[in-house]
Amino acid sequence: MAQSNATNTSDFSGFLRPDVAQNYFEQARKSSSVMQLARQIPLGINGQEIPYSTSKATASWVSEGGLKPTTESGIALKSIKPHKIAAISVVSAEVVRANPGNYMQILRDDISESFAVAFDAAALHGTSTPFGAYIDQSTKAVELGSTAKANGGVFGDVVAGLKTLTDANKKLTGFAFDRKVEPTFLGAVDNNGRPLFVETPLAETTNMITPGRLIGRPAFLGDGLSTATVSGTPNTGGIVGYGGDWNQVVWGAVGGISYKVSTEATVTIGGTLTSLFEHNLVAILAEAEYGLLINDVDAFVKFTDNT
Repeated sequence: MAQSNATNTSDFSGFLRPDVAQNYFEQARKSSSVMQLARQIPLGINGQEIPYSTSKATASWVSEGGLKPTTESGIALKSIKPHKIAAISVVSAEVVRANPGNYMQILRDDISESFAVAFDAAALHGTSTPFGAYIDQSTKAVELGSTAKANGGVFGDVVAGLKTLTDANKKLTGFAFDRKVEPTFLGAVDNNGRPLFVETPLAETTNMITPGRLIGRPAFLGDGLSTATVSGTPNTGGIVGYGGDWNQVVWGAVGGISYKVSTEATVTIGGTLTSLFEHNLVAILAEAEYGLLINDVDAFVKFTDNT
């Protein structure tokens, strides 16, 4: 038909509404194991400074009339700053209008998942991380399968991880494991014959995360936590999970995930700058700002599966 008015980005507001942006953020939070276990804090565009203890006050016994000792506590500051993560998806105007196979909904879920995967990869493995410290820097590790069956098997391995932390005066508040260890956990029992991993499904948790309890602590089984990959193909070996004091990790976000829709920008596609206007394309830009601070990487133990 003949065109009566110029096509504007406002014509697509019904396909990607402003109120959906917050759902992007909620999906990302629910899909990230690190976000589930660590503490979320308010975060502004200029970041925050968090005080932490460098030394603690001490008390001493004194005799009657004796000199009372003096003491003090020491504190210092650590900074947490937001860093931007972004993704651009380019589709044809026809795809936006027709929405075949509910593609636009699938695209929304894929973007939120990609943000969660990138966040966990940075926090755990240091992959392209802007945050500095990451949990793989911990010097503590336990190999799954290293404890004899007669001594507890996998249950003994998990307890060995707990002992590694308590021997260093650290706490264990929760676990994050790659989903590839789920068959191992479901086939393992504690010394009393009870299942090692007890599932506790929550209605508000997505199918990317399986919540449960492991030796009395919250545990999450998720995708993409393992380092055991070769050219992107899952393989045996490498780090498959973590246990530790997740109170040593804080994260925040500046608002939710924002977006921009354009039909006139120029976008690099396949290494070539492409005019959206000339090719009747629509670009959807999603971006967010996250901050992460790991106070003590040695408050964590890595679980490996090299055997």
